[in-house]
Amino acid sequence: MIIIAAALIGAILGGMNAKRRGGNRLDILQYTFTFALAFGLVGFFLTIIIEKWVS
Repeated sequence: MIIIAAALIGAILGGMNAKRRGGNRLDILQYTFTFALAFGLVGFFLTIIIEKWVS
């Protein structure tokens, strides 16, 4: 659940960031994908850390 939320937040932030910088459609797509991937990876590690603490 954390991974999905983090990837979604990353995609939104990446798209907004590229649009604010005046990027074209492919720039916005690249930023969206990259931010979603990075935030999803952070969410993945955060999930692992939480699971280790709980159990």
